[in-house]
Amino acid sequence: MPEPAAAAASAVPAGTPSPRTGPLRGRMAQANRNDTAILDAARKVFVADPSAPISAVAKEAGVGISALYRRYTGKEELLQTLCANGLATYIEIAQASLEVDDPWRGFADFLAGVVDADVHSLTVNLAGSFTPTPELHARATEATRLAGQLLDRAAAAGAVRADFDVNDIAMLLEQLTAVRLEDPERTRTLRRRYLALHLEALRPDTARATLPGPPPSPAELGARWIPKNAA
Repeated sequence: MPEPAAAAASAVPAGTPSPRTGPLRGRMAQANRNDTAILDAARKVFVADPSAPISAVAKEAGVGISALYRRYTGKEELLQTLCANGLATYIEIAQASLEVDDPWRGFADFLAGVVDADVHSLTVNLAGSFTPTPELHARATEATRLAGQLLDRAAAAGAVRADFDVNDIAMLLEQLTAVRLEDPERTRTLRRRYLALHLEALRPDTARATLPGPPPSPAELGARWIPKNAA
């Protein structure tokens, strides 16, 4: 049995344009443009000020507040979406890096890719400002698994110092996130400069001493995501 839309289309004489096709496609395209503008604006607004109202996002995006609320129920969902997208980017970069044959090059490319994508600006600025969803927990678990796989592969090849832990990766990336100037290209260049210093320190042949203290625990990393207004 055909879908209702297909059945309706079969009743239209050949060569007759559908009156719905053009306008619907136009509305969908506009909705997609609005959604992209809203997410770009939300990232800019909330990374700068996590306490900003959702109306500031609508203003930055150049859309009406009603258009924003048609797509998102409120600030909570918008923040959840931003972080879900950030984790998706992290996972994509990690998966691509695992395709690199050389373990050290793959690990270094992974760190550089995440730094360039500025994923950890979301963590540094938004952690604790909303309630993570089960989907976010699942994506975070997958992100950690892939990062661990990249590190283990590099360590097994003797390319990374033995006392560097997978939980150290988050702290390293957050340190690089702190480098931020008004000029995006200059920011990227400086972050790459300091990433290069970190990478040199991670090589076993340049390590001069055992790292002091243990790496952050999963509980310490996870505690930041507990909403600040939680009991």
